[in-house]
Amino acid sequence: METRLMEIRAGYDISIEFQAPTPLILMLDIRPEREPDLITPQQPAFEPWVPVQRYIDGFGSRCTRLLAPAGIFRTWAEFTVYDSGRHEQHVYDAKQTPVQDLPSDVLVFLLGSRYCETDLLSDFAWSMFGNSPQGWSRVQAIVDYVHSHITFSYANARNTRTAWEGWNERIGVCRDFAHLAVTLCRCMNIPARYCTGYLGDIGVPVVPDPMDFSAWFEVWLDGVWYTFDARHNVPRIGRIVIARGRDAADVAISTSFGPHLLTSFNVTTYEIV
Repeated sequence: METRLMEIRAGYDISIEFQAPTPLILMLDIRPEREPDLITPQQPAFEPWVPVQRYIDGFGSRCTRLLAPAGIFRTWAEFTVYDSGRHEQHVYDAKQTPVQDLPSDVLVFLLGSRYCETDLLSDFAWSMFGNSPQGWSRVQAIVDYVHSHITFSYANARNTRTAWEGWNERIGVCRDFAHLAVTLCRCMNIPARYCTGYLGDIGVPVVPDPMDFSAWFEVWLDGVWYTFDARHNVPRIGRIVIARGRDAADVAISTSFGPHLLTSFNVTTYEIV
């Protein structure tokens, strides 16, 4: 049994204004496979209260479906979860699996998607990384490239920016780093999936930026999904995955089927010492 060395407190407090009753899908719960690590319940609250329907989507993430009333709608939750306290696993000799040998359910993570235009970046990817060693080394070369190519800037965040646009504009936030790295990996026939979740400043110097949900990605090597982060490009402690998918379109924390305005957004993640 894995020794649990750390307790992490995490949560969110989000308010959205709606002009009229509006269907809403929220993706704010941690992944079901991390639920056994919960020390305190992960119980979302709503103001005003509304009935909800809970379900698991096609990528295994937990979703909440509801009809938000007109006016300000608020949801919040706070919980404590166990964590191993270890840095992410790096297996430098992990091999790349030939496409013909990949499991069928992994193939979708080789395809282009809403924010990951493999058709536009394929020629560049092969010219840039075609001569690099396959497997872990090739993924790390892609991560190193994206880490140096894009400049992080909250002021230049844009929720419609694609991998192709991020590559050309060379600026963005964590989702832009992840989208470009995912796209380049897929171009090189390496399955890659987009992840979102909590990532606090645990084991690293605290930064002054406001806390937010973070984006990173995972690649399939030697039959295992491994975590990579093109924004930080160093192993981290205490990631808590909320959702996985092809790109940000599959893991949006809220999907509103009507006009809305985000009025308040607060996220916290920290180690309990």
